[in-house]
Amino acid sequence: MSKGMRILITNDDGIDSEGIRLLERVALQFSDDVWVVAPDGERSGAGHAISISHPIRIRKRDDRHFAVQGTPTDCALLGIHELIAGKQPDVVLSGVNRGPNLAEDVTYSGTCSAAMEGAVLGIPAIALSQFYRYQGQLHWPTAERYAPVVLEQLLNMDWQHGQFVNVNFPECPPEDVKGIRVTRLGLRPGGSFRPVGRVDERHVPYWWIKINFPDGGHELENDLQAIRDNEVSVTPLRLDMTDYHGMERLRTLF
Repeated sequence: MSKGMRILITNDDGIDSEGIRLLERVALQFSDDVWVVAPDGERSGAGHAISISHPIRIRKRDDRHFAVQGTPTDCALLGIHELIAGKQPDVVLSGVNRGPNLAEDVTYSGTCSAAMEGAVLGIPAIALSQFYRYQGQLHWPTAERYAPVVLEQLLNMDWQHGQFVNVNFPECPPEDVKGIRVTRLGLRPGGSFRPVGRVDERHVPYWWIKINFPDGGHELENDLQAIRDNEVSVTPLRLDMTDYHGMERLRTLF
């Protein structure tokens, strides 16, 4: 891609998050045609949801920054189809997310889903996340140093329709990063999310969803292990989620 490429940035942490400001600084190293269309507040865990039962309101911050009362996927759709004048973006960048998007996280993640929507529309798309444990230290300098290194390669590769890439930066200072590993999605043991009951002051029950990632997925080629080894994880993904081995098994049944 050329220096004149058009870049659309979004995320699920909101337009005022540190991660999206970081990603915009990085994107401006590659192009001066950078647009930000992002939720007006946090939409973590929104998945690939779209707003089909209520209107979406937009607040224009300036000519290239738009805050959206909607999901990350709404933001990708509005940026691609409505808010960017002249031509569609050449690439969609989603992030940098505050926290990991590894293994099965991809199915819940608004960050990854915004990139997925780019892939649906045939636009190269990359999701980026900085690993972080609750109440731990956020190593934003790691993402800021390594995002340009990763994007330099990804923005110039031969993209196929329906493909997007998921990038995770490890939980360590930049000087402790061991390298960049191309990975596949890992799989943790079940039980990352649990409803925890509470009772409010009027004695009415309610629930929080507690996040507690179980240890697991210790396999050399997967994204979980790369992050444990202080490596940047780069995972190519496709919209086609067909289980091809499962097809063969099912053909014996039908």
